[in-house]
Amino acid sequence: WLSRQDHVDYSAGPVQRALSAFGASRSASEPPRVFSPSRTIRSSHQSLMSNTQADETTSLLPTQSPKPDTVEDEEKTMSSQLYWKVGAVFGATAVGFGAFGAHGLKNRISDPAKIASWTTAAHYQLAHSIALLIARQNPVAAGFFTAGMTMFSGSIYALILNPDLKFLGPVTPIGGLALIAGWLALAFTKGRVRF
Repeated sequence: WLSRQDHVDYSAGPVQRALSAFGASRSASEPPRVFSPSRTIRSSHQSLMSNTQADETTSLLPTQSPKPDTVEDEEKTMSSQLYWKVGAVFGATAVGFGAFGAHGLKNRISDPAKIASWTTAAHYQLAHSIALLIARQNPVAAGFFTAGMTMFSGSIYALILNPDLKFLGPVTPIGGLALIAGWLALAFTKGRVRF
């Protein structure tokens, strides 16, 4: 439905195309183009639809992380992937320990205070597993969260299952301090957060 005069040269730049569309670049011998709102709306609609379809197609494709530029970037990427896996494992084990505390532990231990401590340890582990997944690109915070979960929750689990491990008593508050340090590291160190 386009005549020869309506042909737009897409190899030209946007300014030349705009001038061409409104007849500014035509020679004096050619008749001026008549503005047609329906043609403009139709071409705008077609352009919009093709861009939308391209966006929908590319959004379905899996995204790839940008390749690291330096050795330091590569090390950060590797540590980020490691902390992602560690956070996922801690999250899975927290759910398992929580389920064991709600069902299996009651058959072994009758003290409600110990069961409450177990539940607290599982809740702290799960919450900080999520924090580790979020803060995985901040190595300082991620390190504190990992150490804190291991010492805080791990020592509580061990002391409840085996009360003879009394040397683990001081480890619990050290683990709690490490968890606090992880949150402070998020507040005061430079790091990126990506989901």
